[in-house]
Amino acid sequence: MSTPAPAADPVFAAFCAAGLWPGLGKRTAADLPAAGITSPDDVSADRLLKLPRVGRQRAERLFSSFLAAAGTYEVVELLVGAGLNARLAVNSADALGQDAARRLRDDPWALLSLSGVTLADADRLAITVLSGADRQDSRRGRAIVGLTLRTATRDGHTVLPADLVVAALRAEGIADPAAAVVAAVESGEVLEHEPPEPPFDPDSEDEPLEPDPALRMLSLARFGMAEEAVAENVHRLAATSGRIADPASVRSVAKGLDPAQQAAVAQVLGAGISLLTGGPGTGKSRTVASLVKLLEAKGTEVALAAPTGRAAKRLEELTDHPAVTVHRLLGAQGMTGGFARNEEWPLDADVVVVDEASMLDVELTAALLEACPDGTHLLLVGDPAQLPSIGPGHVLGDLIDSGAVPVTELTTLHRQAAGGAIARLATGVRGGELVQVDSPDREVVIVPAVGSAEAARRVVQLVTDSIPRALGIDPATVQVVTPVHRGPAGTIELNKALKEKLNPGTGTVFGFDVGDRVVATANHLDLEPIGFANGEVGVVTGTGEGSLTVDFSSGPVTVTGNALPDLRHGWAITVHRAQGSEWPGVVVVLPPEAGGMLSRPLVYTALTRAQKHLSIVHASGAALARAVREVDVRPRRTRLATLLAELAE
Repeated sequence: MSTPAPAADPVFAAFCAAGLWPGLGKRTAADLPAAGITSPDDVSADRLLKLPRVGRQRAERLFSSFLAAAGTYEVVELLVGAGLNARLAVNSADALGQDAARRLRDDPWALLSLSGVTLADADRLAITVLSGADRQDSRRGRAIVGLTLRTATRDGHTVLPADLVVAALRAEGIADPAAAVVAAVESGEVLEHEPPEPPFDPDSEDEPLEPDPALRMLSLARFGMAEEAVAENVHRLAATSGRIADPASVRSVAKGLDPAQQAAVAQVLGAGISLLTGGPGTGKSRTVASLVKLLEAKGTEVALAAPTGRAAKRLEELTDHPAVTVHRLLGAQGMTGGFARNEEWPLDADVVVVDEASMLDVELTAALLEACPDGTHLLLVGDPAQLPSIGPGHVLGDLIDSGAVPVTELTTLHRQAAGGAIARLATGVRGGELVQVDSPDREVVIVPAVGSAEAARRVVQLVTDSIPRALGIDPATVQVVTPVHRGPAGTIELNKALKEKLNPGTGTVFGFDVGDRVVATANHLDLEPIGFANGEVGVVTGTGEGSLTVDFSSGPVTVTGNALPDLRHGWAITVHRAQGSEWPGVVVVLPPEAGGMLSRPLVYTALTRAQKHLSIVHASGAALARAVREVDVRPRRTRLATLLAELAE
């Protein structure tokens, strides 16, 4: 009689199935029980060596990576014990440190600082690990304050009115919301911002007005402090700048520049921080190129950067001067989010130019400004009509609204010949009008569709057949942009359909084959040789055991371990991911389910990704015209404009 195979330890099984063992692929995980590895005590290099396709070196590596993941394993033990999904432990060490399990036993509601966790999940953990868990526990109230503010940051807000946070606490049954807010502020995670003093009128006989309590704000400390740092550093750069060159020297590069463009160049020579804005085709890049030429002739040190790899590459091509991503300029350090360049080790450029500044969130801007020493001249170039940053804040818009920084707005369309129909359409949308564009050369093609399924079929047909055949544009340089992930015309289904046509395969490593187009959904700047940044699009050029070689615009990168889940197929990407990049051909699809998400900045950002050809697959009916007519309905709540205006007084 054969002895039954040992029953698998449920915690160990959940840990392996959730992909939390670094370097262990799905296939190898499935082979563990057959090799007699069903619990943590069974894991040894010798046992791992019995697995198919595992040699001595890989066995040693898997054994040491299992030992290194001990902290995550302990968290999985707690989660499984509470009947929760082990995958919630994915970023537990990053969010809570190596002793995450101990912290969760002390305060189960700390689980809410991990992504994808609901209050119900944290309550279930509390019932399991605390004797006599109580809904009114002060730790629970404090955590709900943090959760409410974190949820708001996903919509880009850096602050929320205290009243809204109190309402959220009441909705979760917290009897004393004021005490919960005080606890959150005392913990250091949350900042309280008193309402501003009303303007004082010395001529008025009335009693001076009291500050309006409805304007009392709360923020997560990291974003509140970032906004304060941005305001202080803008003020510092403005106050410490000297003139780099005589405004008359602009004449040396003025050929072909209109008066507004010349004024923008002159502005940078004198102002510590200045903005250059305008829509596509108004000559922002040309103005920057002229500025760079002037500064190079003077021997002034210039640093050029942009938020994405593609935008940096384009800036480099247009100015003939090296350009990098903002993260690389600042020496981003792996996944920790820290930067090598800061107040202690500042940038050594006299002039820093950042393109696509609408994409800068408040934390990245704070890091950039802190790395600019006194006397640096910073020029931010961007288009405020585009979508704001993915991260919290509304930096470019707030800088403009504050009136504290000189702004040159370019309005004259120069690119009529080179980009006629696209530029005219985009200019119309920017002003709130969906104009009929006459485009006999098929630079802009509108393809009507009824419903998502037909829209999806049209997209695939355009990319794989119509655009290459009629316009001679290679499918490899055509990008599909959609507002949604789900549904037949969302990124997930469109990528499946486009892969089947353009690069069929079984997905040998993590669902990818050589020749697949991929997009990064997070920063991994620590990978060899140069890493990749969120939003970069590349092509898979090689596969290894649990690794991919991807050719991004910034160069080839070997992607392994925890960076693999942050790649997705990239033939179709969201408008947010496409921001900061341009392609020769772009197909924008607007399915019915995008209706509620459509806004003027989103439509405008989507249209302006195209350089030579734009196809719009239009299936969203009247929602499109309405979205373009009404400016974005949900402005972001921020304090930056107020802080800047106060410092400027």
